[in-house]
Amino acid sequence: MLRNGLEPWHLLIVAIVIIVLFGSKKLPDTARALGKSMRILKSEAGAMKHDGTAPAASAAPAASAAPASAPEAASGRPVDEGTAPR
Repeated sequence: MLRNGLEPWHLLIVAIVIIVLFGSKKLPDTARALGKSMRILKSEAGAMKHDGTAPAASAAPAASAAPASAPEAASGRPVDEGTAPR
């Protein structure tokens, strides 16, 4: 049923819809930001490959070092769990 699912005119319609939704003024900025993000991702992946480390291995010790006694907000104050009478 979907032998020829994506034809050139489909891509043209998608491009027109994107231009209409985002506007022609925002598209160059968006493309520039996407390209910058891709370059950063590529350089970081290359650095990780060169170092031989995995991202999960470096995050695991930090997660286990956190105390599990009481839930706290990002500010360090205890979180109200709704036990106080209203």
